[in-house]
Amino acid sequence: MKVSFGLIREEKQPADRRVAFTPAQCAELKAQYPQMSIYIQSSADRCFPDELYQKVGVEVCEDLSHCDYLFGIKEVPPANLLPGKTYLFFSHTIKKQAHNKLLMQTMIKQNVTLVDYETLRWKNGDRILGFGRFAGVVGAYNGLITWGKKFKSFEMKPAHQCLDYAELKKELKKLNLPNIKIVLTGNGRVSLGALELLKEAGIKEVTASDILTKVFSEPVFAQLLTENLYERIDGKAYDRSDFHHDPTRYRCVFRYYLPQCDMLINGIYWDERMDRLFSENDTRMSTFRTKVIADISCDINGSVPITIRDTKISNPVFGYDPMTMKECEPFQESSIDIMAVSNLPAELPRDASEGFGAMLIEYVVPELLKPESVVIQNATICKSGKLTHEFEYLADYAY
Repeated sequence: MKVSFGLIREEKQPADRRVAFTPAQCAELKAQYPQMSIYIQSSADRCFPDELYQKVGVEVCEDLSHCDYLFGIKEVPPANLLPGKTYLFFSHTIKKQAHNKLLMQTMIKQNVTLVDYETLRWKNGDRILGFGRFAGVVGAYNGLITWGKKFKSFEMKPAHQCLDYAELKKELKKLNLPNIKIVLTGNGRVSLGALELLKEAGIKEVTASDILTKVFSEPVFAQLLTENLYERIDGKAYDRSDFHHDPTRYRCVFRYYLPQCDMLINGIYWDERMDRLFSENDTRMSTFRTKVIADISCDINGSVPITIRDTKISNPVFGYDPMTMKECEPFQESSIDIMAVSNLPAELPRDASEGFGAMLIEYVVPELLKPESVVIQNATICKSGKLTHEFEYLADYAY
């Protein structure tokens, strides 16, 4: 079956440097599917230059209206949508995000079909795709950078100034931490990425119990899983399925770790029904020891209540003053310094693109090429000017 893929230029500003498929992956696709044609719009921002795509037989052209599927990363500006085409990108619309209401309405009006990466899921509900690993890697790295800057003990090159993950790993040799205790929360892709980085940095891993009870002569970290962080209010045993069904039955016990946590790397999934890790009032207590927070989850006023806004790659840290309970300049003796960059994987675009493209090729492309696919059908938010059944709850947002 003949099929054509188009890789669109990222037009949302600031332009994201990631891409759905690397040049090598385009070559892999063309070899695996001889009837496939791949086209790409020229971009000066993309982490792989146009020439590398041309070398593997990808045609660079401005007009992609002839393509069957158009692949992007971030939201497509409404004015750039091609009527009647099928797109794959992160639309950030399924929670009725106000800033993308016009995008949703324009897709409906122009008969666009949208397969959202975020809604591609396995039968058990887990997401098929994501950039979580590199969000965790970069988030943990940024947390370490923040510590060095705050205490003027070492300097490492920002992740976005590194060519790739390999160069970032070399920067870790500059690390010079005292015997601090680092707490990593969560057990999903984000937390696994942060775990990977901490191990690459040579920081010793200890148990949750060790963090609470032992003194160390070197920097250490412990990973707290959901079962470490939450307990049933009625005293019954923690149950994962029960917790996700109704987290209001549980309270957070992170308060026990506050006196022993110098740096918090937060990677938990959070929704508004869940108890927060701590309160703003907790930050004023003498037992609150945390000086640096790398909030990779970056839920505004969420699991970390003092994450009052997100930050940019160019200016990743803001300070929080416990006394005034307001934002302040970072890197002061009295400030709690918070790294809350919301698009962390974009700091390592080459590696993030490679990992994402590999998942697309293995799990999504075969589904796209089937005459019918339940996976694609369930991830399609709108088609032929209408919301699909799964997403009819967006009606007051989309029409």
